[in-house]
Amino acid sequence: MQTPRIPVDLILKNLSEQQKKTKDRIKKGREVLTGELDTRIASTPYDIVYEEDRVKLKHYKPEKTSIRTPLLVTYALINRETMLDLQPARSVVETFLRMGIEVFMIDWGYPTRKDQYLTIGDHVNGYMDNIVNFIIAKTHVPKINLMGICMGGTFCVIYSALYPEKIKNLVTTVTPTNFDTDKGLLHIWMKNTGPEHLGTTYGNMPGDLMNLGFLLLNPARLMIDKYVGLFNHMDDRDFVENFIRMEKWIFDSPDVPAATFKQFINDLYKNNLLIQNRMKVDEKTINLKKITMPLLNFYGKYDHLVPPEACELLTRAVGSTDTEDICFNTGHIGIYVSSKCQKEFAPKIVSWLKARD
Repeated sequence: MQTPRIPVDLILKNLSEQQKKTKDRIKKGREVLTGELDTRIASTPYDIVYEEDRVKLKHYKPEKTSIRTPLLVTYALINRETMLDLQPARSVVETFLRMGIEVFMIDWGYPTRKDQYLTIGDHVNGYMDNIVNFIIAKTHVPKINLMGICMGGTFCVIYSALYPEKIKNLVTTVTPTNFDTDKGLLHIWMKNTGPEHLGTTYGNMPGDLMNLGFLLLNPARLMIDKYVGLFNHMDDRDFVENFIRMEKWIFDSPDVPAATFKQFINDLYKNNLLIQNRMKVDEKTINLKKITMPLLNFYGKYDHLVPPEACELLTRAVGSTDTEDICFNTGHIGIYVSSKCQKEFAPKIVSWLKARD
């Protein structure tokens, strides 16, 4: 039997070619990284039309309105609402405006130590209700459309159950409402977290600590692979600019008020009270059957933070007969930033709202 020969000459040739490509990439990458980069976030013009404590309300006005009812977007307390306007030409806000929706968006700001006692009720019955009343008065409509994202979507579900007379249509995206699942490491961790101790130690739940936890959910991809990807594309200015924009957003993480964090962990992750109609906010029981307005529910098939099992029961739990689930083949953030989802996500919301305006 003949021993196979190792093609040493071919291996050396490939190594030489790869060495030259890497050298050229590093040279061009140095020019890109040391040159001028456009890494602005949230560049779509807006006005601040309402302020209360740390909370602000952004107002985006389209050139021509095609839907009479304005849309209020509520992001999570974790990370920032700038995700919806991360970069020009790939912005959910831009698409909404181009298609004629008047958009209001809550900026929760940065909690300080004095905010540590604010509960979910303070955010929902306080800030959110004041903002909804302001928008109704400003735009002269009897109801508004409401869109919630992640934890902000949970707030919107609670709000819509408490104030159904003020909400015309409800849109939820990657919104956890069923916490009785072990799909996703986050749910396992949260069920074994002692929020009382964290609140006592830090006052508020530090955004940096939460960010570290999110990175550790998938360290190979979130802490190694993406930087390898940056090295492999460091000579591509567009790639580098988009990478930096995303990094800016990821590490812009406000703290979460301790009382809200404690209530969210205990009532939802540990006891799963919301989907069972047993959760209380300011002594009022949240009954999902009171959500009788149309409901559009988005979630991601590969979401490692809010898996489909945490989202898909909502449409069956509410009282509305006009509900729709849409599952994208993407993760938690991909719904808002991937080029494929960009073509489907915001346009679907606009067409859905138009049909119910």
